[in-house]
Amino acid sequence: MKTAVAALAAAAVVSTHAIAAEVTWRVPTSVPAGSPYYENFLERFSDNVATLTESRVDIRPFGAGVIVPALQVYDAVKEGTVEAGHSTPSYLVNQNPVNAIFSGFPGGMGPEAYINWIYEGDGQEKLRELRESEGLHSLIVGIGSSEIFAHSNVPIRGAEDLDGLKYRTSGPWAEVMKGYYNAVPTVVPPGDTYTLLQRKGVDAVEWATPSGNLPEGFHEAAKYIVVPGVHQPTFLWEVVVKQETWDQLPEELKPLLEAAAKLTTYEGLSYFYRHDREAMVDYRSGRNEVITLESEFVDDLGNSGRDWITKKAQEEASNGRPMMAEVLEDYLAYRDLWISESNYLIKE
Repeated sequence: MKTAVAALAAAAVVSTHAIAAEVTWRVPTSVPAGSPYYENFLERFSDNVATLTESRVDIRPFGAGVIVPALQVYDAVKEGTVEAGHSTPSYLVNQNPVNAIFSGFPGGMGPEAYINWIYEGDGQEKLRELRESEGLHSLIVGIGSSEIFAHSNVPIRGAEDLDGLKYRTSGPWAEVMKGYYNAVPTVVPPGDTYTLLQRKGVDAVEWATPSGNLPEGFHEAAKYIVVPGVHQPTFLWEVVVKQETWDQLPEELKPLLEAAAKLTTYEGLSYFYRHDREAMVDYRSGRNEVITLESEFVDDLGNSGRDWITKKAQEEASNGRPMMAEVLEDYLAYRDLWISESNYLIKE
């Protein structure tokens, strides 16, 4: 009997070691655990990695603030505090404005064109080159549909309504709204956004897509919902690891992680497309007033965004940093191609 028990115990140990992960990454993110970006991007990526690597790689998500503050994820990876991190280039625009191209900007490509540029054009390679210059390896794990322009305590219908508006935002839109419309941008961690709006610390906030905002309760804190999301036609989230950490992975695991990331991106965008529409139905049937911006104002916002990013790229080039201008030229060329040759498509 003792021999049989010992044999079973030994078998259990062997089995446990057989399925134990060879690689474990702690991955903090810039959003609270349970938020849509956490679940739809990071947790989905973790599940896809486990499936494709047969649990040889264990991705362990952590919400903002559990290991590192929300806006310090990239730094934590560079410093070796964690093996990997999950965040968006939007939070790096002030450090290096080339990130604006990848984070989404007013007048930029929408999600369909953008995801095509990323995977069929040069987008992914351009982002990878940028991160490599920082000692990091990038895995794109999320591209989103267009965001809600604003949940607001005051109606926003035209440029005059942005003048002096206190607005929670980040990234390129913060620069455009301040420089072109005299608005007052405020950057706070995502977890503080609801309280800021509810207590009228700001007039308006932008955060995510319709379904991404719904569980945050912004529609309960402010009457007006403003669309379309011209300020952020799409956006990108990535998992970054130190290049040396990536290089140390077994070679057969690298393409599996790449495949898991790409699968996550397409699945995540498809999820948003459906659930965003359902969220808009909920918004329209509730107490909120949904304001749809006039096309002339949308065009003006887009023109301002493209003007800002073009001038910023020229400024970077004149200061001996040509990367932004080079990436933007490729991006805008793809956008022009997408627009000029899309009349064969049925879009609805």
